[in-house]
Amino acid sequence: MPARFIVVGAGIAGLASAVALSRDGHEVRVLEQRTDLGAGTGISIWPNALAALDQIGVGDAVRDAGGRITAGAIRWRSGRWLRRPAGQRMVTALGEPLVVVRRSTVTGLLAGALPAGAVATGVSVTAVSTTAAGVAVTTADGDILEADAVIGADGVRSVVASTLNGDLPNRYVGYTAWRGIADIPMDPDLAGETLGPGVQVGHVPLGDEHTYWFATERTAEGGRAPDGEKAHLARLLAGWAAPIPALLAATSPANLLRNDLYDRAAPRHWSRGPMVIVGDAAHPMRPHLGQGGCQGIEDAAVLARCVARAPDLSRAFASFAAFRRRRVRALVLEAATIGRVLNARPAALGTAASWGTALLPERVVSAHLASIAARSAFTLPCTEPD
Repeated sequence: MPARFIVVGAGIAGLASAVALSRDGHEVRVLEQRTDLGAGTGISIWPNALAALDQIGVGDAVRDAGGRITAGAIRWRSGRWLRRPAGQRMVTALGEPLVVVRRSTVTGLLAGALPAGAVATGVSVTAVSTTAAGVAVTTADGDILEADAVIGADGVRSVVASTLNGDLPNRYVGYTAWRGIADIPMDPDLAGETLGPGVQVGHVPLGDEHTYWFATERTAEGGRAPDGEKAHLARLLAGWAAPIPALLAATSPANLLRNDLYDRAAPRHWSRGPMVIVGDAAHPMRPHLGQGGCQGIEDAAVLARCVARAPDLSRAFASFAAFRRRRVRALVLEAATIGRVLNARPAALGTAASWGTALLPERVVSAHLASIAARSAFTLPCTEPD
């Protein structure tokens, strides 16, 4: 039976959830406090998330919009290889290439798959409560919107997650991240990561004319470079192997973002009655596995499947939470562990760990990567909750 949903948040997880439910005949309204959905740089969509996007009908559109990556190398800042897998290793292990695409392109494709008027921007949600008929959502303008259920896709400071769990404090992890898009292409054979003491740089082709890159560095919370972030990175990465300096030089300050990284207390409750949380609202994740957005996409497909199979929304949400916790718990922990190791103090500890990766057999690395990001790593349920 069709239901009325309010989705709080128009990021990737929220829009994907809305598309998945709308395709099944449900009425969905998405509320987003931002007025512009085009912010952000790039995102890697791994095969597990592509499989989930196929499930909700937009996989091929995302593939056609991005560049495909078939291998992932790791080098030291000098250019020396720490790991240089065979060119088709990723395809063999994961089932297909990963896709790198602008984040705004993904949100645009998802929003475009919804009925006209389904997404309302500039709407800030301040409170959520249950009613006899479902839920009531209160906005900053004082409007009260009613629906059968609410999906919290409102990120690490989620109003819906706080409603379910009370205060969920954030903790600065000790390092910050920059993300940028360079207006030059890069050699696909160099796609992957370049590491230095306490510094990590990732870089992947974004189509034929651009490159998406990120960098992390251990530094004080809330810091800002007095002469600009690009100038700071130019000093930090001076002398690093190609293409790092060239990528930075070809990045406009308008396409360069800096964000401190935070861990948040894990929510005990993902759902209660007609409320549920997805994406970063449920399982915020450090960026080191490239799975934050991908797991939000998986959430969307699984949630729709649970809603389709369960006798009521409360049971559907409980089944979703039980099923997805098993998948994401280990990924959140692994991403955090990688971040702690790469940014360990003294920096020599992180350096030793980085060089230690070269000692791992390729078959072991590929098998582990497949367990995280292969098409087969994405699975659908759903039955009753445990």
